[in-house]
Amino acid sequence: MKEQKKQLEQNKHETPMTILSRSLLTGFIGGVIWSAFGTVLYFFNFSQVAPKSFVLSSWFHADWIDTWLGNIIAILVIGIISIAVALVYFLLFKKAKSVWMGVAFGIILWGAIFYVLNPIFTTVPSVQKLDIDTIVSSLCAYILYGTFIGYSISYDYHDLQGANNNANQTEAKQS
Repeated sequence: MKEQKKQLEQNKHETPMTILSRSLLTGFIGGVIWSAFGTVLYFFNFSQVAPKSFVLSSWFHADWIDTWLGNIIAILVIGIISIAVALVYFLLFKKAKSVWMGVAFGIILWGAIFYVLNPIFTTVPSVQKLDIDTIVSSLCAYILYGTFIGYSISYDYHDLQGANNNANQTEAKQS
């Protein structure tokens, strides 16, 4: 009992990562993982478009974009952009208790990128001009990305809420 109280006091003085910072880190990691997955889909011809088509090829016209360096830079840039996506999920849906919110979030992102924002990506064909393999594989990748972001953020949020509730209950019992 005394040891638990000492541990609670110690934990109060530590500066753990906040739920927001963990969510932003999740966004970066999710962006890196799933854009790397998108690059693999492109290399194995499951998709006509690569992540570099969105973030590099549409605005820059240099030979290095079509090399491994272009792919690595595109993956890192998408990781950084994904921090903002994770922030949006955190602000709007962190309290969701279902994995389906992440799935829906991924579908919404896919629609936003491929329909709404498509005109600003000059090297990405419209959805009507994409083959079915590209549509299905990219939609699946976005669903997996949305699920990763959504479930990770929601799980962290609810896990932290549960830990805080348990700490408060333990403190109340000890008082």
